[in-house]
Amino acid sequence: MELLHQFSSGLFIIQSIIFLILLFVLGKFAWKPILKSIDERETSIIDALNQAKLAKQEMAQLKEDNERILREARAERDGILKEAREMKDKIVNEAKDSAKVEGEKMIAAARQSIQSEKNAAMADIKTQIGTLSVNIAENILREKLNNDGAQNALVENILNKSNLN
Repeated sequence: MELLHQFSSGLFIIQSIIFLILLFVLGKFAWKPILKSIDERETSIIDALNQAKLAKQEMAQLKEDNERILREARAERDGILKEAREMKDKIVNEAKDSAKVEGEKMIAAARQSIQSEKNAAMADIKTQIGTLSVNIAENILREKLNNDGAQNALVENILNKSNLN
C-alpha cells in the first residue's frame, strides 16, 4: 500500500510518454508487419481452401466423366458383342442353309441316279426276258413244228386270227 502513496505525476507522465512512443514504434515497425503477415497468411489459407474446393469440384467432374466414359464403353462393348453374336448366328444359319441345299441337291442327284440305274436295269431285264421268251418260243416251235402238217395248221390259225382283227 505504500506504493500507492508514493505516486509521482512526473514519473507517470514520462512513463506514459515512453509507453506511447513504444506503442508508436511497435505500431510502425512491429504490428504492421505482423498484421500484414497475418493478413497474407489468412489470404493464402483462403486461397488454399478455394483451390481445394476447385480441386474437389474437378475431381468430382473427372469422376463423373470417368463414369460416363465407362458407361459409354460398356454400351459400345455390348453393341459390339451383340453385333458379333448376330453375325455369328447369320453365318451359322447361312452355313446350315447352304449345307441343307447342297444335301438336297446330293439327295436329288442320288435319286435321279438310282432312277436311271433302275430304268437301265428294267430295260436290261426286259431285253433279257424278251430274248429268253424268243428263245423259249423258238425251241417250243421247233419241237412242235417238226412236221409239215403242224406248220400248215399254225399258218392257217394265224391267218384266221389276223382276218378277224
